[in-house]
Amino acid sequence: MKRSLLTVLVLLLFVSTALVACSNETPSNEGSEAAKNIKQEITLNAKTEPPSLDPAIASDTTSGWVIDHLFEGLYTKNQKGEPVLGAASDVKISEDGKTYTFTIREDAKWSDGDPVTAYDFEYAWKRVLDPKTGSPFAFYMYYIKGAEEYNKGKGSADQVGIKALDDKTFQVELKAPLGYFDKLLTMWTFYPVKKSLVESNPKWAADAKGYVSNGAYRLTEWKHNSEVVIEKNEHYWNKDQINMQKVTWKMVNDATTYYQMYKTGELDLIDTLPTDVIDQEKNNKEFKITPYFGTYMFMLNVDKPPFTNAKIRRAFAMAIDREAIVKNITKSGEKPAYAFVPYGVNTPKGDFREVGGSYFEENVKEAKQLLEEGMKEEGWTKLPEVTLMYNTAENHKKIAEAVQEMLKTNLGVKVKLANQEWKTYLETTQQSNFQMARMGWVGVFVDPTVILDYYLGDSPNNRTNWVNKRFDDLMAKAKVEQDDQKRYELLHEAEKVLMTDLPFIPVYFYSQNYLTSPKFKGIVYPVNRYPDVRWAKKVAE
Repeated sequence: MKRSLLTVLVLLLFVSTALVACSNETPSNEGSEAAKNIKQEITLNAKTEPPSLDPAIASDTTSGWVIDHLFEGLYTKNQKGEPVLGAASDVKISEDGKTYTFTIREDAKWSDGDPVTAYDFEYAWKRVLDPKTGSPFAFYMYYIKGAEEYNKGKGSADQVGIKALDDKTFQVELKAPLGYFDKLLTMWTFYPVKKSLVESNPKWAADAKGYVSNGAYRLTEWKHNSEVVIEKNEHYWNKDQINMQKVTWKMVNDATTYYQMYKTGELDLIDTLPTDVIDQEKNNKEFKITPYFGTYMFMLNVDKPPFTNAKIRRAFAMAIDREAIVKNITKSGEKPAYAFVPYGVNTPKGDFREVGGSYFEENVKEAKQLLEEGMKEEGWTKLPEVTLMYNTAENHKKIAEAVQEMLKTNLGVKVKLANQEWKTYLETTQQSNFQMARMGWVGVFVDPTVILDYYLGDSPNNRTNWVNKRFDDLMAKAKVEQDDQKRYELLHEAEKVLMTDLPFIPVYFYSQNYLTSPKFKGIVYPVNRYPDVRWAKKVAE
């Protein structure tokens, strides 16, 4: 995900406390005559072009933000962030917890008025798993019987435990019981797509014309690299609960510019304020800081010198002053990261992060020694040239410049900087064409599994080329372990393996800052997604 979504969200079996989202107060004047005549439109800022609005292909939080408003899965999230039935009106779970039988709503329709069927769900899910599709999030379906085998070319689509029994009955068979299956199904990878549309037009998701969805909104305009516009879907089964009629996303990447646009009323909500205005805005009632279940990091390509050496990777990690970054640059309550899994996961022994603790510390003296030892092991008298890449954004630039200076001061290493626009950047890093590159990962729900999944050996999101069989085996065992305490122990072991090899440098655990116009009420701020405006209401002009 861009900061990773893709969170993407919520404690496995204890979601009620972990995933409660923040929202504006319910307005007292909501029913007034004046409010009734206010045009229900809101303008947001996506910052960049969404790389894809195809639920099977999208892997970043920018795309996911738009897709989450356009589509709806079998489950959706309510205003508290809890999973509730969406396109399904009923679900029956077998006694062994492995078979789910969903009933698709009679009034579930596509934005063109056609009925949504169980066959659309079967087609969509198998399309994600089809190796030809190249879905980066296909591994989230590996809990399903036969899914992994089909996706890896070792099985057929017919052997996958996904089947439409008739137009309105959809059955899913899991390999083992999964306590958070309902939460998993709220992510966009599990959304349906209209079979007849996708089969007739392979480029159906490239433009607004002909685009069909089944959620609260329909895509009405997409001016590439400029704006995306969605409008209320009158065919949506729950349309009476949707207040906002029109949502526009601008694509303005410069923080100073979008901050000024907010101040002049051109934008109604912005996130990631310019760092030089955060202090002055902190006492503003429109300013909000919320938790965000994700980690900001620098990926290290273990196939490209100098990061082929584990000691050098650790030296770089130990030479960065994280406290200085969160206090002087980000300034929004972020916590320095010395591990991968963020705070916020309650376990039988306490918060997962607090139980696991830190895996290293900042230590310039030791970092210098490790760098020297690593270079000696490789036979280098001079460190290979290093370039740090980041996607274009003011805060990323400032962090990269700070890290550049820290590595020069603490290790004597000169680092070059390079930046690319988000869509290009994703393609570049996907091809492993980097040495050291910025990335963020946000959990699709609040659990260590969906964070640690990032570095699975066969995860398309793992761009470091690091593969560790023990790590993969521990993750596989954790996913079928029914005893919660044992499951968390396996996840701690897996994280230890990852943090020993360090194919990345954790920098900080996210929080998110916003400015929201007081003209709007009812906006929801999830812990792993951008704001949800389905229930938002404009109460003043």
